[in-house]
Amino acid sequence: MANKTFINNDFLLESKAAQKLYFEYAEPMPIIDYHCHLPACDIAIDRIFENITDIWLGGDHYKWRAMRTCGIHEKYITGDASDEEKFQAWATVVPRLIRNPLYHWTHLELKRIFGIDQLLNPDTASNIYNRCNELLRQRDFSVRSILEKFKVEALCTTNYPAENLEHHKTIRDTQCKTIVLPCFRPDKFLDAHLPKEFNNLVNSLESLTGLSINSFEDFIESLWKRHQFFHRNGCRMSDYGIETAYSADWTIEDVNRAFVKARSGHPLEGEDLLKFRSAVLYELLLMDHKQGWVQQLHLGAMRNNNSRMMALLGPDSGYDSIGDFEQGRPLIQLLDKLDRSGHLGKTIIYCLNPRDNDLIASIIGCFQDGITPGKIQMGSAWWFNDHKDGMTKQIEALSSIGVLSTFVGMLTDSRSFLSYPRHEYFRRILCNILGRDMSNGELPNDYQLIGGIIQDICYFNAKNYFQLHEAYNAIV
Repeated sequence: MANKTFINNDFLLESKAAQKLYFEYAEPMPIIDYHCHLPACDIAIDRIFENITDIWLGGDHYKWRAMRTCGIHEKYITGDASDEEKFQAWATVVPRLIRNPLYHWTHLELKRIFGIDQLLNPDTASNIYNRCNELLRQRDFSVRSILEKFKVEALCTTNYPAENLEHHKTIRDTQCKTIVLPCFRPDKFLDAHLPKEFNNLVNSLESLTGLSINSFEDFIESLWKRHQFFHRNGCRMSDYGIETAYSADWTIEDVNRAFVKARSGHPLEGEDLLKFRSAVLYELLLMDHKQGWVQQLHLGAMRNNNSRMMALLGPDSGYDSIGDFEQGRPLIQLLDKLDRSGHLGKTIIYCLNPRDNDLIASIIGCFQDGITPGKIQMGSAWWFNDHKDGMTKQIEALSSIGVLSTFVGMLTDSRSFLSYPRHEYFRRILCNILGRDMSNGELPNDYQLIGGIIQDICYFNAKNYFQLHEAYNAIV
């Protein structure tokens, strides 16, 4: 019995009301995964993974951080150990992750995807490894089959402006049952403090657009051409992973001078960098509005903090953290500038520092237009917050200060096709909160009302807000 999983039917559902809300209203809803980092190439070829390590541990910096913290050598994380050795190393770590969301996710994924009702530990590792591998090699566990199993109706990948989106075309041509659309992620073009990387990106724009980029105006025109290319391929969303909402005042002379300096190989610093970032971000958001896109602002990450490991492994390898940047004033300045000029489009604002939950929940209420329900959104609990406590705090802040019923709900933000039980995790937490309030007499005992709101948050709000089905039909 010691190896029996704790994931039962009532997992995270503490009341009869919560159970009824989940099983009758939340659980049947399809998934619209409007922000993820899944590789479109794997969907295009309907990849079958060789083993559980490949699909579960490869690229997962959440797990990598936990393994390092528990004393696992890098050889068994990103190094040259065999896949089975890496899985065995992960199995030694899992029992030590009590109260970390990885403990919940690990066992939820094993049960929902592979039907494995055991705890993962060194004693069960070999059996679980072999059972998962046997299943993964079957066509029923291909990438597209997994998406269908979890009723993923639509998803948006994350794509940089220089990508040719060939894999998305292949996905459309092969009649994939899941709608797969790109999301425009241009924030690296704000990083003129890194002149080598910045100039490589600008050079790629020149090659793709056929423009000679010699000024800030040329630079923005080239980004607009890529924006239009993405739109023709069904993109209706942008995404900016930035420290804060850059919103300093700038003139065209300021940013032209800064652009020429960066193109000559000199890093921008201080006010020059802030003005340049503010100008590029503003121009990109104008493009988003012109094409009717949803724009996402992921605010507050401090990235690549360990310079030694950055040099060794590169970015996205588990060395980022929550930042303590000022968010309120610059965000209000940016939203207000766009609103004054009539160019503020649908916007989702995610905060990485949980101290900013109430701040963001209050700011979004200042810029609603009285036409589009939930036009300005508080994003779901993100990254270091997408655990039970973080999701609860985000829901509580939005409920208390904003309007929960207009929320567009959960996303995976994941690089793994095994992450879809995270939607179940969110839905159970949401139902538990509202079910608790019903049981306490703080909400009416009206399942049609409360259950309908839950279905909106889980599915219908996202479907209406993003209109991905309409975008897909426009290109097919």
